[in-house]
Amino acid sequence: MFTRFRHWLTSAPIADAVDRRNAPVMQLLLLAYAVLQPAAWVWQVLQQPQYQAYIMGFVGRLAVETAFAWISIWLIRRGRFRLAIVLFLAPQLILLATDMARLGTRQNVSLYDATATMLPLVIAGLVLGRRALWSVLGMLAVAFALGFWADHKAGVTSDRLKAVIPSICISYLLITAILDRTINALRESLAESNERGERLQHEMAERERTQSQLIHAQKMEASGRLANGVAHDFNNLLALMRGYASQRHEALEDADTSRRSASLALALERVESVADRGSDLVRKLLSFSRSDVLNVRVFDAGEALKDLDPLLRQLFPASIVLTTSVSEPLPVYLDRSEFDLMILNIAANARDAMPQGGRFTVDAAPADGMVEITLSDTGQGMTSEVAARIFEPFFTTRLGAGGTGLGLSVVHDLVKVLGGEILVSSQPGQGTSFSIRLPHANAATSPTLASIP
Repeated sequence: MFTRFRHWLTSAPIADAVDRRNAPVMQLLLLAYAVLQPAAWVWQVLQQPQYQAYIMGFVGRLAVETAFAWISIWLIRRGRFRLAIVLFLAPQLILLATDMARLGTRQNVSLYDATATMLPLVIAGLVLGRRALWSVLGMLAVAFALGFWADHKAGVTSDRLKAVIPSICISYLLITAILDRTINALRESLAESNERGERLQHEMAERERTQSQLIHAQKMEASGRLANGVAHDFNNLLALMRGYASQRHEALEDADTSRRSASLALALERVESVADRGSDLVRKLLSFSRSDVLNVRVFDAGEALKDLDPLLRQLFPASIVLTTSVSEPLPVYLDRSEFDLMILNIAANARDAMPQGGRFTVDAAPADGMVEITLSDTGQGMTSEVAARIFEPFFTTRLGAGGTGLGLSVVHDLVKVLGGEILVSSQPGQGTSFSIRLPHANAATSPTLASIP
């Protein structure tokens, strides 16, 4: 019941936020005037029959106040809050002035009971604003002036009343000034708070819009870099294909039919091998937005590096000398195509770091229960600042569309997932060396890596 009544008080359709907060209290006050005040007057009549005639003289005023209280409640329920408060205060002030003019101050308790005069001041100031506050003070001054004039005409003005008139005037003036200043300060604070809230909402909306634009720009940049990276990897594979395809010219010049056929068959086999690696790259690209499981298996890393030797020789120009030194067996447990792309990625970076030629060395050997693969070049090298960032996604030192910075980041993440580590050592002008340590495939590691995403 209480919850429903509270909901009823707060459900008035009032647009202004401040008025909507004041509406429940004002409705309670109006209900008290409309219900409790008539009940109190009836109680007085029943308890003091000797003053019944005097009390009944105020029935008209009681009826007017009660009627306007109900009208004000009806207006609040329809969203006319300020009009309701005006219609509540105006009859009280008019009736007060009428009583003062008719009875004077000696027979009117309003002069000594501050509730009847202070309540309109407070309500006007809090609800209607400072102009209404000072207007109510002016109407009270008129009412008291009418009362004093009525006393003077009746010849009943006492010395005591004359003595308190200045203090009454000063008290009401001070109280009104304090109410004015306090209420105005509250309204100014509320206005500033609302302004800050609106400004904050505008800033948040602007920030969200800017953030949305930034995210969109980052997505576009990432998509562009990813496309550039795929194009870079495909260029490496196409370069290999072109190299093997160009061997047909040498084969066709061979007069020996059997050797010519064997050379062409070998070149086609190598083209097919490179095409298979291109298919692996496409599969890797397609799995970029999915959670595909890698085709992990145990294979010999040394044998895989030997198989990559022709691809590496075709990748490098004639000015770069390739040296491969591996010991067997070197069993590792991962996806073979990922392993090949990992080596080719580092080799492509080494090729770009040696535009004038140099040496690229591949060493693989067991080390402390791990398989260690060292890839070294004699290229331009890197500063310590660059070397510290080469595994960051999208970090690259290539200009234009030469790379995206995704290759080494993918290599680093793959090695870490496998439980290994990758280290880099480089100095400007002294080349770069990558050391990849992968777990040795055995009964302890294989089950752990069987579900690499």
